[in-house]
Amino acid sequence: MTERIVIGVDDSEQASAALSFAADEWGDADLLLVTVIDPAEAGHAAGAGIPSGAEQWYERRKSDAEALLADAAESLDVDGSVETDTAVGKPAAAIVEYAGDHDADHIVVGSHGRGGISRIVLGSVAEAVVRNAPVPVTVVR
Repeated sequence: MTERIVIGVDDSEQASAALSFAADEWGDADLLLVTVIDPAEAGHAAGAGIPSGAEQWYERRKSDAEALLADAAESLDVDGSVETDTAVGKPAAAIVEYAGDHDADHIVVGSHGRGGISRIVLGSVAEAVVRNAPVPVTVVR
């Protein structure tokens, strides 16, 4: 029985679809909504070798993440509990680690459905989650 589900949340339509799917499919389970702040997205000072405005960037991203998660949680009408959290790291690895750390028995993520060269160049968070997750994963497109 699926009781604790980690759902990867970002500001994409695919993540919104994954959230809706999980709520419809497992509305009485505990839903753990997690968004990931990826430090690789922070800008760096040219030639300085140290992050430029990294603390401000992180605080802005954290604030944006909290607002995103609050909106996502508020949009749900489920019988189970809804928890929100922010992780830091590479998105796929952070989602898999979060699921393991929080005794999840399922993960739901959205997929952008990229193919060919764009998937090779950009990678696939959903594919990496599927390959590395210790629990079943549902990918929603």
